[in-house]
Amino acid sequence: MLPEGERLLWQGQPAVKALLLRVFHLRLVLAYFAALFGARVVAGALDHQPLAASVASASSLAMPVAIATLLLTGLAVLYSRTTRYTITSRRVLLQFGAVLPMTLNVPFKQIARADVKLFADGSGDLPLGVLAQQRLSYLLLWPHARPWRLNEVEPMLRGVPDARTVAEILAKALVAASDGAVAAQPLAAAEGHPQGTPAGAVANAA
Repeated sequence: MLPEGERLLWQGQPAVKALLLRVFHLRLVLAYFAALFGARVVAGALDHQPLAASVASASSLAMPVAIATLLLTGLAVLYSRTTRYTITSRRVLLQFGAVLPMTLNVPFKQIARADVKLFADGSGDLPLGVLAQQRLSYLLLWPHARPWRLNEVEPMLRGVPDARTVAEILAKALVAASDGAVAAQPLAAAEGHPQGTPAGAVANAA
């Protein structure tokens, strides 16, 4: 339920795939096990073992790989299902927490900057530069915080599906809230695969 005069503009959750790949780094984990597999095969060859025996010995890594993949996938699903991002005509809400539910309420007047980073699958991250009276805790916000910004913590809508559209919604809401007195800025470049620059994807609130 929203206060009178406040409208719901968008609500969504992080994509499981985005969390799995960019928060829990499944690809790096699989690359590590692949390197370990190769190292075991090479070590067996250097010990003059038959190739089949070396491969069979290295194949014992299959179980740890399966367990790690299942655990990371489970965490990604859990974080996705226990997170809800909301954009209204007055604020941005981040509701999260698998064990201890928390809500971060960010009124537009406290948003100094809103950026967007797009990825090839259409998902993206929307970090918010906020003017908070109290310092935000990176550990409490993780993974809903911009990576490596420890001194100036920035809340972030992470792994948002169709991030381009969500960025446009947020930009228009910020401009509308400031009565059009704010100039929109270009989109932040996508990582690896730029997806274009719709007007107003980055805006500053008055």
